[in-house]
Amino acid sequence: MIVPAESRPALRPARALGMTRRAGPVSRVRATLAALGVLAAACATPVGVHRLSPLQAERALESNLFDDGKLSPETLQQLLRRGLYGKFQTDPAETLALLREEEIQGGDEDLLFALAELSFENGLRARDRRYFLASALYAYAALFPKQSLRSLSPIDPRYRLAFDLYERGLVRTFLSQDGSAVVLESGSLALPFGTLELATPPEGFRWAGYRLERFASGADFEVRGLRNRYRIPGIGAPLLAALSKGGSAELAPGAAYIPPGLRIPVSALLRLDPPDSILKGSVIHGALEVYARGDVEQVPLSGREVPLAFEPTAALAYTLEGAAIWRFELSGFFSGIFRPEGLQPLESGLITLEPYRHGKIPVVLVHGTASSPARWAELVNELENDPRISAHYQIWLFLYNTGNPVGYSGSLLRKALSDAVCALDPNREDPALEDMVVIGHSQGGLLAKLTAIDSGTRFWDAIVKIPFDQVEADPETRELLRSSFFFTPLPFVKRVVFVATPHRGSYLAGFGIARLISKFVKLPAEVGGRLIDVARQNQAALAVDALSGPPTSITNMTPGNPYLHVLSEIPVSEGIGVNSIIAVKGEGPVERGSDGVVEYTSAHIEGVESEKIVRSGHSTQSEPETIEEIRRILLRHAAQFESVRSSPQIRSERECPARGNTNSVSWEGGVTARAGSG
Repeated sequence: MIVPAESRPALRPARALGMTRRAGPVSRVRATLAALGVLAAACATPVGVHRLSPLQAERALESNLFDDGKLSPETLQQLLRRGLYGKFQTDPAETLALLREEEIQGGDEDLLFALAELSFENGLRARDRRYFLASALYAYAALFPKQSLRSLSPIDPRYRLAFDLYERGLVRTFLSQDGSAVVLESGSLALPFGTLELATPPEGFRWAGYRLERFASGADFEVRGLRNRYRIPGIGAPLLAALSKGGSAELAPGAAYIPPGLRIPVSALLRLDPPDSILKGSVIHGALEVYARGDVEQVPLSGREVPLAFEPTAALAYTLEGAAIWRFELSGFFSGIFRPEGLQPLESGLITLEPYRHGKIPVVLVHGTASSPARWAELVNELENDPRISAHYQIWLFLYNTGNPVGYSGSLLRKALSDAVCALDPNREDPALEDMVVIGHSQGGLLAKLTAIDSGTRFWDAIVKIPFDQVEADPETRELLRSSFFFTPLPFVKRVVFVATPHRGSYLAGFGIARLISKFVKLPAEVGGRLIDVARQNQAALAVDALSGPPTSITNMTPGNPYLHVLSEIPVSEGIGVNSIIAVKGEGPVERGSDGVVEYTSAHIEGVESEKIVRSGHSTQSEPETIEEIRRILLRHAAQFESVRSSPQIRSERECPARGNTNSVSWEGGVTARAGSG
């Protein structure tokens, strides 16, 4: 009879029933198998997987010498498949020699890349620059093999890493003993397996007529004070180069406006021809080349155009590190001396960051009171690294003593721009130079406006009762007065952009403390002394009391000042585009707001193509929203320029005005009108 399972009595171990029994052979086998089963369940199998966290998985994908200090999985494979991992740990030089010999006998791109990464790792371990140089050359050969079928695929993670090995290998090879400079020299360089005979240009490395020197690695600097760091990926070691006028080379057009302390982004390229010559013989020949950004953006290698690597943001930040321009901000407000130490060559006040580029529209940036061109750094960093902007524009900056009278500073700006246009394009062959955009922040906006108005005699009539030709003054003083009181629009200025500009004055300028500060402003002797002499000689002819002291930018920007009142009443001349960016702090009504220095009612003017309100303080030129608005304006302006340039038109002829006489000359042809709005 079969008893159902649920009816059976529960079986208990014999020991539990008080019974003992000696285990037989079968029982012992079963117990052993059971124990092994438990162990097998608790331990990992010889082959299998275990789950990583998402972060661990992502880090494993990126593993290489530069990310986590470990060899990439692909290079590790090359060692493990040959049983050389342990040997590389104990004798890396011998291991590299074995792998090199295998590559010479007919390896592949996998082994060539492994040689590059392993050489760099050994260079770090042994502190031996021979291996850094070998790493750069192996990486170069892996990237640009003689047979294109052997090249690394762009989707292979090693492709980008090979560029990095090439870059850092070059930097480490030429790094000075103290690590402060990259020394690019010709000669015989030692390799672990021979020598590299390196050639450099006999005239040295040059740019725009300057000699390039004191190279530094851009990647070796951390940038501060700029919102974004732009790096241009490509082949080469991105370096920062200083400039020197040594030698007899002639400067390129416009290069005289480049400040002496400028650091420019360049790319150093060590070229082998053919690339795989590193595997042929013990003496290798190469050439060292240096390219400046803006001159050459890509180079031919193995039958294709390859972009060059640059560090533009690092170059800009390095230029401004400890620069004399910062010390100028206050000294340039209080002192009548125009050129501080380190800026003497910039006599006109005009600054460029590269030589003149034919076909590119100048964007002139004019700073505000107690400020300098350095305060445009955030905007410059964004505009220069936007290909849409850099394709159409070249950036100019204007430096001036901000304590001087507005009219006098405006005349200096006009003269600097007029002289530059005539020097760079005397025959009027570059239409881009005649489509200039002038952007002014704060007081700089007032100077910008003086390039784009027809004042007639209104400034003079507001202050003096007699005609200009009846004033008693020597010829030099008369010229100073004429250039500061009489303005016609510069025909090459086609757009002005006002940023936080006090068209009707700054309420801070009217405060007692501002008037007190103004008394300490020392005007240049040719300005202050001449103005006082004129006031004394023509006191009866003055419409205002000018004997209380010479005018300064503070008195000029005080609400109710007659000069400022006249300027606010004169519209920008027809045919010149006008855009306004106004800063307002807080979230209150715009009409009753201010940026802490300038009220909205002072910055607002009628007849502009666009008015952008930015919720920020007075230094709004560095705010992202302000920069984006300037970017929008410039892109639209460039599109309008292309439209006008492509349409048939008759260009009138005119001669450049005589130097030093830029305001009174009638510019034949006037201003070209443009359709559309900003």
